[in-house]
Amino acid sequence: MNVRVLRIELKRSIAPWAGVVVLTSALAFLYLVDAAWWRGTTAWTAQWTSMALWTRGLLGYLWPLAVGLGALQGLRDHRSKITELLTTTSRPAWHRAAASAGATAITLGSAFALLVLVGAVQVFADTEYMHLGWLPISLVGALFLVAGAVLGMGAGRALPSALTPPALAMGAFVFTALMHMSLGRTETVAATGIPSTEPNRVSLLSPAVEEVRDVLVTLSASVHVGQTIWLLGMGATGFALLVAVTPRARLLALTPLLAGAVIALLVLPSDPRRMYVLDEAAAELVCDGPVCVTKTHQARLTDLAGPGKEALRLLQGALGGQAPVSVRENTAVLPDGSAPQWSGKTVLFDFDDDIIAAAKGEELTWALIAKGMVPGCTPVGWSSFGNDEFAQTVAVGWVLGDLRSLPGTGSASLRREVDAAARPVWTELEALPRAEQLSRINAMRAAALSCKGDAFDALNGGASR
Repeated sequence: MNVRVLRIELKRSIAPWAGVVVLTSALAFLYLVDAAWWRGTTAWTAQWTSMALWTRGLLGYLWPLAVGLGALQGLRDHRSKITELLTTTSRPAWHRAAASAGATAITLGSAFALLVLVGAVQVFADTEYMHLGWLPISLVGALFLVAGAVLGMGAGRALPSALTPPALAMGAFVFTALMHMSLGRTETVAATGIPSTEPNRVSLLSPAVEEVRDVLVTLSASVHVGQTIWLLGMGATGFALLVAVTPRARLLALTPLLAGAVIALLVLPSDPRRMYVLDEAAAELVCDGPVCVTKTHQARLTDLAGPGKEALRLLQGALGGQAPVSVRENTAVLPDGSAPQWSGKTVLFDFDDDIIAAAKGEELTWALIAKGMVPGCTPVGWSSFGNDEFAQTVAVGWVLGDLRSLPGTGSASLRREVDAAARPVWTELEALPRAEQLSRINAMRAAALSCKGDAFDALNGGASR
């Protein structure tokens, strides 16, 4: 493709405007909406993989937009009424198609690259953990935009109507919505009995991804390969439609799209746990004695090490041989709705836990004691407030010898509610002989660590309150 021809295409087509619309709308969405991508360890500017996944998530509406803009570009010859004239020229049809598709691909690819660059600059300034594992996620995202636009161009040329662009854009939007609402979801019931849905392999034909809930989760290599095959078929069909003249040729042009979908579905994993997988490199532990964090959060180890060791010392003094011997960031990746899994010998925590996120210095020691005593049994992906928080407060008060308000409790009214529930139980516990205190504390920990029974009831001697 001649550079001069490409320059003319960039000047005279809507391709540059398509790139501008994609970039500005994405940035406006990210910066003007206060949502999950600004919070916690999974914020889009906090870590590389989170940044790549959040920007991919925007394709839920950017991809339909690219398809519609591509279709508008495909109508250019028809609107200019020069289709017959172009067919009489000596220049091959694929030359003209390549110039038009190339200009669109360059602008949309550049727009997505700039979007990623905005996030990358901020991530680079905020994290010490550098890696390239996020790059395939973003490259496939850019390919989704390019392939969708080329498909739209081909469809616009094959169906030259003013209704084609909006119809294609709406159809693409409905497709992405259905992939994440019904067609791409499989109903399941977790071990806790809680009903939920999981993505199936069909959902991976959609450009968007699941909401980012764990900084250690990434897409597997088989997902990247399967989606690339699907997109190459999509782009090939779009280009074939751009050069097709006869109805038969247009029908044959659909072959790469169908073949790409079939091959991709054979390559894409069927098990959700092989779609979104643990990033083992990011989950590698970095330790300071008995206190460990993942390589992703290695910059936070310095602030955690002191409080972590102090928490272990206090737990050892209170529990003796039953006390945890290490503190470690939790790297388990469990399905939504499942019961969390805890260890009696390791204090497992997550930096996004409310009680950990809100704590610093001495309060962080209290928070780690709470996680060691009553780690919490709220199903994965859910939130709750009640007996676990009451039991944590009593347990920490028992270890420290004084009832304290734990970090992350929330508003003053919630702290008063926790104190009102916990103080009578703590007072009763402190009045018991030491042997009976240990018996109730051990019963509480057994219920809390197994998530079978109620930890707060165990502190009451088994009497529900």
